[in-house]
Amino acid sequence: MTTSGESRQSSPIVEARGLRKWYRTGAVPVEALRGLDVAVQAGEIVAIMGPSGCGKTTLLQCISGLDDFDEGEVWIDGVPLRGMKDRQKADLRARRTGFVFQAYNLLPVLDAAENVELPLLLAGQRGKAARERALRALEAVGLEHRARHRPNELSGGQQQRVAIARALVNEPAVVWADEPTGNLDSESAAEILDLIERLNRENGQTFVLVTHDPRVAERAHRILRMRDGLIVEETQSGVASGWPARNQNGHPTTSHASPAPSNAPER
Repeated sequence: MTTSGESRQSSPIVEARGLRKWYRTGAVPVEALRGLDVAVQAGEIVAIMGPSGCGKTTLLQCISGLDDFDEGEVWIDGVPLRGMKDRQKADLRARRTGFVFQAYNLLPVLDAAENVELPLLLAGQRGKAARERALRALEAVGLEHRARHRPNELSGGQQQRVAIARALVNEPAVVWADEPTGNLDSESAAEILDLIERLNRENGQTFVLVTHDPRVAERAHRILRMRDGLIVEETQSGVASGWPARNQNGHPTTSHASPAPSNAPER
C-alpha cells in the first residue's frame, strides 16, 4: 500500500472533469452538479462540506460510481466510469473502493467477522482466506475480540469500526465516507476520527469524507466547500505537513510545485 509521502508525487486516485448531474423528478429539472472538476491524490484525506442541498452527497455518489452522472468524466484509479454498465461499476466498487455510511449498514443477522468478509464473498473469494482477511481488518480497527458479536451487541462506535473494517478488507484505492460520525456521540466520533487518521498515516489509505461537522473536516488534508452544485472554496489544512496547496482541479497552486500527472487521458 502506498505511503502518504510517496503519494504526493503520484497521479490522482480519483478525478472528475466537467461533472454535471440533473434530477428530473418534477416539471423543472434541478441541476445538482454544475460542471465541477475535482481530483484526489492517493494518500489524501479530503473532506467535502456545505449546506444541505448543496450537492455534496450527490458528488460523492457520482464519483464513487453509486449514481450516474449526465455530463463529464470520472476516473477511479485510472479506470473511466463513463460507459460502464451497472454490473461493471458494481464490480469496480467491490474490488477497488470501500464505503462507510452514517447508519453503519451492517447486516443484523451476521456477526462482525461475517459482515466484514461480505465484500470478499461478493468478489468471489471464499473460505479460510476470506475469513483470515476479515479478522486482520478487524484487528486493524481494534475489534478482533468482537469478531463473533452481532451488531446489536456492539456500541455505535464499535459498529462504525466494523463498517470501516468492511470498507478496508479489499484493500481499496479509496474509502468513501458519508457523514461517518453523524450517529455517534462526541467521544465515539473522536475515536473514529483518530482511527481514520491512523489508517491514513500508517497505511497511506485515501479517504473522501462528506460531512457537515467542522471537527471531522479539520482532520482532512484538504477541505472542499460546496454551494449550489459547485466547489466554491478549497482550504488546505495539511500545508504545514508538506502537502502543496491545490486549486479546484486538484493541481498544486504553488509556483515551485509541478502539477501531478493524471491517470486520465488528456482531453
